[in-house]
Amino acid sequence: MNSEPSWDLYRTFAAVLREGSMSGAARVLGLTQPSVARHVEALERAVGGALFVRSQRGLSPTDRALALRPYADDLVATSAALFRTASADPGEIAGTVRVTASEVVAVEHLPPILTALRQRHPKLAIELISSDAVDDLLQRRADIAIRMVEPTQQALVARKVGKVTLGLHAHRTYLERRGMPSSIMDLQTHDIIGMDADSATSRAVLRAIPGLGRNSFALRADSTLAQSAAIRAGLGIGVCQVGIAGRDPALCRVLAEKFAIDLPVWIVMHEDLRTSSRCRAVFDALGNGFTEQEV
Repeated sequence: MNSEPSWDLYRTFAAVLREGSMSGAARVLGLTQPSVARHVEALERAVGGALFVRSQRGLSPTDRALALRPYADDLVATSAALFRTASADPGEIAGTVRVTASEVVAVEHLPPILTALRQRHPKLAIELISSDAVDDLLQRRADIAIRMVEPTQQALVARKVGKVTLGLHAHRTYLERRGMPSSIMDLQTHDIIGMDADSATSRAVLRAIPGLGRNSFALRADSTLAQSAAIRAGLGIGVCQVGIAGRDPALCRVLAEKFAIDLPVWIVMHEDLRTSSRCRAVFDALGNGFTEQEV
């Protein structure tokens, strides 16, 4: 390698990895497919080896590409954070702030909070990442995160703003059809909606319902929104936030005295952003909004 490859090559490489094809990378980057191919070839020459294996089935990353991937992802995240930081004067409540939250928080809790925030600060723009994955704020993939677990990383500013309670719920039509269970053991004869993948929440649910396992679920879905929709459709009994279920009079809580899981709500951001007026405004608005909501 005689010279440092340009940033454009790494950005294109990361896009090809993420999209799985040169045509997909070209679409997201606003480039032509031949330009993407030239970028990949230039980076391959610079690093001295192939990054992708080309076949009729598409592109497969080589071991070299997989080794480079975390560094390329960090470059992309840092570049995006740099652009957000430069989007307005640090002392002005304007510009872009990137927020990450779970699906259910993004859909059920954030809209009224963000609406009020936007009305107070019309120069603010929010990038909302709706994901159940815990993004690493230290890598600047987001500016602010809403988490249901206590942050353990250093260099973070965190504020606990309350808790959410998970409970078992079913639509009244399901209970009219199948009856209300009177004990945890009765759940073994009911249609249960649960998670597909293993997670801390799914393990907590299974511990609270002895005799049930993943294979016992009538519906397995990792999307909390999909689970909520199935509960509302009367498919079976599932877990959702008590405060959210309480907004729908057709949903009934099941075994309230025997099943309840409390999850803390934390608002978190990198400590370097505490002097940013726009990030501080969003951080405070999220914290105050959750404190005021019936979660």
